[in-house]
Amino acid sequence: MKKFHPLNAPTPGNGRFGNPFSSEPGELCRFAVHELQSHLPQLDEGKMFGVLLVEHDGQLGYLQAYSGQLEGAADDFVPAVVDYLQPDGYFKTHEAEISEMGAEISRIEQCADYRHAVNRLDIERSEADRLVEQKRFEMRSAKAQRDLRRNKITLSEHDRREMIRESQFMKAEVRRAVASRAARVGAAEQLVRQFEGQITELRRERKLKSDRLQQWLFSQFVFLNARGEKKSLIDIFSDYMLRNASSTRLSAGTLTPPSGAGECCEPKLLQYAFEHNMRPIEMTTFWWSDAPMTELRRHGQFYGACSGKCKPILDWMLRGLDVEPNPLEQASSGELAIVYEDAWITVVNKPSGMLSVPGRSNRESVYNLLRKRRPEEEPLVVHRLDMATSGLLVVARSLDVYRALQQQFACRSVEKTYTALLPLELLARPIPREGMIELPIRPDPLDRPRQVVDFAKGRPAVTHYIIKEKIHTSDRSHPLAVEVEFHPITGRTHQLRVHSAHPAGLGVPILGDALYGSPACRLYLHASHLSFVHPLTGVSLEFIANPRDVGIGM
Repeated sequence: MKKFHPLNAPTPGNGRFGNPFSSEPGELCRFAVHELQSHLPQLDEGKMFGVLLVEHDGQLGYLQAYSGQLEGAADDFVPAVVDYLQPDGYFKTHEAEISEMGAEISRIEQCADYRHAVNRLDIERSEADRLVEQKRFEMRSAKAQRDLRRNKITLSEHDRREMIRESQFMKAEVRRAVASRAARVGAAEQLVRQFEGQITELRRERKLKSDRLQQWLFSQFVFLNARGEKKSLIDIFSDYMLRNASSTRLSAGTLTPPSGAGECCEPKLLQYAFEHNMRPIEMTTFWWSDAPMTELRRHGQFYGACSGKCKPILDWMLRGLDVEPNPLEQASSGELAIVYEDAWITVVNKPSGMLSVPGRSNRESVYNLLRKRRPEEEPLVVHRLDMATSGLLVVARSLDVYRALQQQFACRSVEKTYTALLPLELLARPIPREGMIELPIRPDPLDRPRQVVDFAKGRPAVTHYIIKEKIHTSDRSHPLAVEVEFHPITGRTHQLRVHSAHPAGLGVPILGDALYGSPACRLYLHASHLSFVHPLTGVSLEFIANPRDVGIGM
C-alpha cells in the first residue's frame, strides 16, 4: 500500500491517541515529519502538511497529507475525502455555469450601452437639478423684491393682486421644473433599471446556484468515526453547534459549515485510516514554506488542529478512541497571590495557566477564586491577561469602581509593563533596540483564539518595546534568552504575542508561545508593572511583580 509508509520501530505510547489540538508531537511523529519534509519542495504559497502514526496488520507506519489542494502532489499522500475536482464531474460542471454567470454580469456592467445609459442618467440628473434650482432662485429673488416693495411704499389693490399672481406663477414654474425633472430623469432611470434588473437577477440566480452547489458539496463529505459510524459534514456541524449553543462562536447564527471544512490534513488522515482498518496512534501538522503577511505561521513549525473547521469534525471522528486530554481544556489549580486589597479594589498576581474569567474549559479563574473567597461579593475583572500570561491584574469590588477604572484604561492613563523572554535569534535581526510596533489585529474566526494582522479590517494595535539584554533562564530547553520590555499602548487580545512574532514586528515569537511559536514549560510573558490612580482616594498606586519570582530570568 503506497500511502502507508512503514517505520522500523515498535508501537509507542500507552494506547491513547495523542490529542490533535496539542502542537507538541512525540519522537516517532517527529521522525515521520522529518521523512516527509526531506522530500518536500519549497512552495510558492505556504501550506499545512500532516502525518498520522498508525498501526496496520501489526506494523507501525505513517500516513501523510496536505490541507486543501496541491498541484502536482505525489500519489503517496492520502486522497481527499471527496474528489470533487474532476473536470467533467458534477461540481466542476456547475462551478463553470456559476463562473459563466459571473462573466455575463461583468459583460453587462462593461458594455457600452449600459455605461452610456448610466452617464446619460448622471447628465439628466445634473441638468434637471440645475434647472429646478434656477427656478427656485428666481422665485426667491422675486419674493425678496416684493418684500422690499411692501416695506418701502403703500401698495394699491392692483399692485397687491399683481404680486400675488407673480408669486403663484413663480411657484407654478418651480412645480413645472420639478415635474419636468421627474419625467426626464425617470426616462433615463428606466433605461438604467433595465440593465440593472438583468444584473440583479443574474446575481440572485448565481447566489442560488452557488448555495445549492455548496450544500451539495457538504452533503458529499461523509466522515467515519473510530466506531465505524458515518455522518455527513452538515449533520456534524449542526449537531456540534446545537450541543454547544450556549458557548460556541463558530459561524454565529448559522449551522452551515465554513468553506473548506473537511479539507484539512486531520480529517483526511483519519478518514483514510478508518477506511483501511488502521489504528491511529498520534497525529501532527506543520506549516511549510512562507506564510502570507496576515498569517502568523512559521516554516517547519508544528501547529495543533484549528478550532473552526476541524474541531466539530474531529469531535465526531475521534469517538471510539481513547484520546489524551487537550492541555488547554484541562482543569488547573494554583494559588492566587493578593498583592493589594482595600474596600474598593483587589490587585492580584495571576499565575500562568489560570484564566482571568471563567471560560469553556474547567480551568480555574481569578474570578472564581475571588468569588469563593467572598461569596457575597461579585468581583469585576477590569482588564484581562491571557491564560498563559502571568502577572498583575486589578479587580474592582463595586460597579462604580469598575467603571472608574475602565475609564482610566479607555483614556490610556494606566501604565502597564510586560517582561518577556525571546529567543537569541532576536539579537541577529537588524531592528532598533527600542521602538514602536503598529500592526492592526483582528480575530481569526475559524481558529479562535488565534489573531491575525489585517491592515484592512484589523483594529489599531500599538506597542512600545525595549530590548534589554541577554540573560540566563531557568528553562532547560532555553538556558539563554533575550529579555524584552513591552509597554502596550492599546490592549488588543494577544497583542504582544502577535507583535513579537510577526515579521513586521520583532519577527520572533515569545518563548513558550504555543500558538505563534513553539511550546515550552510556560509562556514567558509576565505583567510585571501596573500603575493607576485609585478611583476613590485619588492616590497614584504602583505595583511590581518581579518576573524572576516566576522563573522569567535569573
